[in-house]
Amino acid sequence: MQPEPKVNILLVDDKVENLLALEAILERLGENLVKATSGAEALRCLLHQDFAVILLDVQMPGMDGFETANLIRSRERSRQTPIIFLTAFSTSDQMLFKGYALGAVDYLLKPIDTNILLSKVTVFVELFKKTQAIKAQAIQLASVNAELRQSEERFRSLSTCSPVGIFEIDTTGQCKYTNPHYQAICGVSASESLTKIWLEFVHPEEQERAIAHWSSYIDQGSPEYLEDFRFLTAKGETRWVQVRSSRMLSAQGKLLGYVGTLEDITERKQAEEVRAQIIREQTARHEAEAANRMKDEFLAVLSHELRTPLTSMLGWSKILRSKKLDDKATAKALEAIERNATSQVQLIEDILDVSRIIRGQLQLNLCAVNLITVTEAALEAVRPLAEAKSIHINAILDSSVNSVCGDPARLQQVIWNLLTNAIKFTPKDGNVEVHLETVHLSNQENCELLPCGEITLSAGLAPIRFFTSSYVQIQVIDTGIGIEPDFLPKVFERFRQADSTTTRSHNGLGLGLAIVRHLVELHGGQILAESPGAGQGATFTVRFPLMPNNSTNSKSENPLYCTANRPLAGLKVLIVDDETDTRNFLAFMFEEYGAIVTAVASVDTALAILEQTKPDFLISDIGIPEQDSYNLIHKVRALPPEYGGSIPAIALTAYSREEDRLKILAAGFQQYLTKPVDPDNLIDVVTSVLKLPSSISVS
Repeated sequence: MQPEPKVNILLVDDKVENLLALEAILERLGENLVKATSGAEALRCLLHQDFAVILLDVQMPGMDGFETANLIRSRERSRQTPIIFLTAFSTSDQMLFKGYALGAVDYLLKPIDTNILLSKVTVFVELFKKTQAIKAQAIQLASVNAELRQSEERFRSLSTCSPVGIFEIDTTGQCKYTNPHYQAICGVSASESLTKIWLEFVHPEEQERAIAHWSSYIDQGSPEYLEDFRFLTAKGETRWVQVRSSRMLSAQGKLLGYVGTLEDITERKQAEEVRAQIIREQTARHEAEAANRMKDEFLAVLSHELRTPLTSMLGWSKILRSKKLDDKATAKALEAIERNATSQVQLIEDILDVSRIIRGQLQLNLCAVNLITVTEAALEAVRPLAEAKSIHINAILDSSVNSVCGDPARLQQVIWNLLTNAIKFTPKDGNVEVHLETVHLSNQENCELLPCGEITLSAGLAPIRFFTSSYVQIQVIDTGIGIEPDFLPKVFERFRQADSTTTRSHNGLGLGLAIVRHLVELHGGQILAESPGAGQGATFTVRFPLMPNNSTNSKSENPLYCTANRPLAGLKVLIVDDETDTRNFLAFMFEEYGAIVTAVASVDTALAILEQTKPDFLISDIGIPEQDSYNLIHKVRALPPEYGGSIPAIALTAYSREEDRLKILAAGFQQYLTKPVDPDNLIDVVTSVLKLPSSISVS
């Protein structure tokens, strides 16, 4: 720390001994003592130095003390310097008045009392030091203020000229500042921009998402926020805006608010859309070209597959007309004609099936089907083909497998196609295995692999859905030529063959597996193909949803039993929603599922209905005016069970935060769904909450 600078004290007296006496008294102050023996010398000292106080002798030859004081006061620099007159003569009133008129602050008579002198000089020294300190602070403050003005001007220029909009929001959600570019993006004036925050300019179709994301950002305390939204400006213009924000913290880490930017990215979004459109058009063109190539390849294969048996059939027919064959040759000719005719019939059936699939006209005749019987029938049908190539078929069929809901002829077609495919691509003396078993899934596997079965009856009809955690699995495993990894994803596509050239070693149109996949999916199942690679065989896995346990009785012989589509038949449902359209939609949907529906718009009406009709189930929107659904469920749960206090209830809400979920469940609802509500999901949840037996529902 640097020592404090010394203060100047001017001593003026024409006698040296007096100056020495003054110096001896004042040196204990530790300040800088400047001596002058005349008024002129004193004035010279004042030219370049400032003094805390001047001790001035009155009686001096030439220029006396009064005259010197007058000249000191005439100079701007020393006009306020304190002057203490020293005199050896008694001071008359006239002399006092003259001295004070010249700006003296005091008179001291010689001989001077040491303590008085020290006391008075000390006061002026301290006053001078404080005055100097104040001046220094004033200079420093002026410098700081100048820097602040420059900083403010710089900020104002940066904010005004910024290419992005800038905003500041405090912790209460109040907008505190916006720059001109922000106002231009939102289409509002400076004053209007402070009455709204940017969320209010987001397009109505995206506002719910924007509010949810912004609320999550604030609640989680994330360091940065970045989202793209469409804005609908006050002038009705739509533009794309990228919103960025970060938290504003004090030096102590306290949250002060949020500062952010709005950037108009409309041109960029339009360029991205143009680029995406170009990519889509290029992809569509490539797909169309590929489809044309596949069509040409398929027509070439079709021509080959039709002409080949026709050659044999026409040839043997001409030979038979000649009537020059013995009985053995005639039998051989008829056998060849029949075999090739059967082959053509199968080709035509495949083509017709594909045509029906494309037009959506492939229909199922549903009933409960025992897959063991179907599999055994398919095995018997392909056994001659296997024996002709000395292929061994090993079937492992679990006799405890339950029935599935399906079309027995189409299910047999699925298994027959997979078996003939395996036999076709397996060389002589190879092996084909068939496994039939029931697989039970955990909840997680059930969600990932087979959440439910969905059976499509025909085009234009709603599919039938099974709620199941188990399925029947059929696997056909061969030791054949295998499937190349790059072709494996395309194995179920129509008109696709790994080898479509005229030199290919296997016959067929490449339709069998495509038909199998479609039939499996119509039955609500899945099909997978696996192969380690060329020459290492292949495995085809088919999974079908099980029939509900209570559907395996004698009623299951009736096909209509499988297509039952009113799982909530007789269930009394109370719907509470203030929105008329939503209320009518929910009522219609539940009635379609067989429920008896009462739909009301208020909490009070719902409570009255609850006491009168005692419904079996409650569906309520959370956001109801006056009394929301929290009030409703609290009042319901306060009722005795016999008056509906334990009625199962589901809440519908537009809020999806974790705290909303916990609040809804804590209030007394068994489950909740976020809007927009998926009808299938709602029925699934109702079935789950009611713990109804597994049933079939219309999707």
